[in-house]
Amino acid sequence: MKKHVFRILLASILTGFVFLPENSVAQKDELKAKIDSISKLVQGTVGIGIMDLKSGETLYLNEKHQFPMQSVFKFPLGMAVLDQVDKGKLSLDQKIHVKKEDLNPDTWSPLQKKFPEGNLDLSLRELLTYTVSLSDNNTCDILFRLVGGPRNVNKYMQSIGVKGINIVATEAEMAKNWDVQFTNWCRPPAMIQLLDVFHQGKKLSKSSTEFLMKIMTETPTGLNRIKGLLPENTKVAHKTGSSGTNDKGISAAFNDAGIVTMPNGKSIAIVAFVSNTPADEKTRDMVIAQISRAAWDYYSR
Repeated sequence: MKKHVFRILLASILTGFVFLPENSVAQKDELKAKIDSISKLVQGTVGIGIMDLKSGETLYLNEKHQFPMQSVFKFPLGMAVLDQVDKGKLSLDQKIHVKKEDLNPDTWSPLQKKFPEGNLDLSLRELLTYTVSLSDNNTCDILFRLVGGPRNVNKYMQSIGVKGINIVATEAEMAKNWDVQFTNWCRPPAMIQLLDVFHQGKKLSKSSTEFLMKIMTETPTGLNRIKGLLPENTKVAHKTGSSGTNDKGISAAFNDAGIVTMPNGKSIAIVAFVSNTPADEKTRDMVIAQISRAAWDYYSR
């Protein structure tokens, strides 16, 4: 019997395949079924991506659907800006002048609320913090201008091998027309891939990776989403994204995407896209939180 088991293990190593015990397969199927059941509570379209960043094991729901990202796209924007910093084209300490005209009062903007008259100089480091950590729409569009527009961010994504993300419109352009938000879309596997690339630290310098990780971890947004049901003080580096609701009470996008660090040393990437749902915010929060907790329980084995 022992020789038989040894031969199976040896064959697994030589062929590159891993033969999982039946209970592991059953547990993953159970997780899939649980996620599918939870997702139905929002009565919309839910896209899920989960990845063990060490083993590479993945699980997806609606992986081919193109989900509107809303502010989740500020994460790839942050990577594109920091790539320019690493190449010496920009500096985190350089100052950017912010005029009053740069600060639209009719959008989400902590900077505009603090400095309604504008006319101040902010470092690129501060602009990134406002954009990624506080999800400021005005500073987001300042950064887009700094790197040559959304399409250059799109080109950067393609240059690092990430497909299935489309970034073509600014926050100001999305605000003008409800349908424009759907042009900034992402498939769950693409965001999982980007989180994996970011976690590996091979595309950005160590200092840039650590800085972006820091401001994504310190974000005060979306505390009831991925983090909602996880143990207190769990480290989650994430970026949320939310649309408003239209005149029919439908929310186009309610999202969260990030990296969860677990006590057992594992890191898992979780992507949750909730789209075209009539559910209230509490229900949307609950669905993302319950799915994230299910992933936590599965990878805590």
